[in-house]
Amino acid sequence: MQQDTTQSKRILVVEDERSARDSIRLLLSIDRHSVAEAREGREALALAAKQKFDLVVLDYALPGMLGGEVARQLQRLAPATPILMISAFYEKLNVADLPGVCTVLGKPFAVEDLRAAVARLTA
Repeated sequence: MQQDTTQSKRILVVEDERSARDSIRLLLSIDRHSVAEAREGREALALAAKQKFDLVVLDYALPGMLGGEVARQLQRLAPATPILMISAFYEKLNVADLPGVCTVLGKPFAVEDLRAAVARLTA
């Protein structure tokens, strides 16, 4: 039997839609990650100012402050923390225009795609 060598990571999920946030949290928890949640940008920035995360999963279309602005501010707070942007506007986003964003996943995304992106960005 092969032993699981995956280390638990501390991940911040920033998503205003409760069902999407709950689904992502559940999947990451099943994969043994520690998950903190925020519903909007200011809440995410407050959490990031208080604690270190190994990854931020960030929705683009957030109320009050778009994900691109949240990403810019997160990069200032924690430049080494990778950001995985999720968006229904995937085709319209250019990672080069989103400082701090390493990868963009289009919504809806496959569970395997989220797992692969998390593994790659937290390796």
